[in-house]
Amino acid sequence: MARRGVLPFIRDQRFPAGKFGRLIAAGLMCLAVSLALSACAGGNSVTERPINEAVEPYLLDSGDKLRVTVFGQSDLSGDFSVDGGGNIAIPLIPPVRARGLTTDGLQAAIEESLGKTLLRNPNVSVQIMEFRPFFILGEVQRAGQYPFVNGMTVQSAVAIAGGFSYRANQDTVHITRKRGDRLMEMDVDTGAPVRPGDTILVKERYF
Repeated sequence: MARRGVLPFIRDQRFPAGKFGRLIAAGLMCLAVSLALSACAGGNSVTERPINEAVEPYLLDSGDKLRVTVFGQSDLSGDFSVDGGGNIAIPLIPPVRARGLTTDGLQAAIEESLGKTLLRNPNVSVQIMEFRPFFILGEVQRAGQYPFVNGMTVQSAVAIAGGFSYRANQDTVHITRKRGDRLMEMDVDTGAPVRPGDTILVKERYF
């Protein structure tokens, strides 16, 4: 049998005469149009998912504390923090942009800057000494800013903040995550990983 659309099928049906029949037909037509529009919209919808931790590299941002070693140049080496503008200030060279870079990317940027002004073929190493903090808000006992710990999940972040309040939705939380100059919003369960700089919002549950 040839496949037919919903609207032609409804038009071919026989409904009771009078006002009641017209109401049934009109209702079915509205339902068919709604289903068609929903199907079209579904094709363009975007579901936000948590970042795949195994694939996405860590990107530096304000608050990260770094150890920069310029081999053979102790005066240029030291511990530096990424400032509010996303830069680090190394002696004798202009501020170097760190926000949105990996440690390898920042290493290359520092080598390039040093090579232009001070050194021939500089060799630089960049290590993260301390990650920027995370923030947890909403229905927890002690909302606020806390130091990030490697391997942290939403559940451990909530524990650090004193646990859920009695009103909390304990199934899902909302995370705002910065990736360079982009902000990502996602709803995750309590087993999801937390990244440095994340803002976790624990919402109130619906009774």
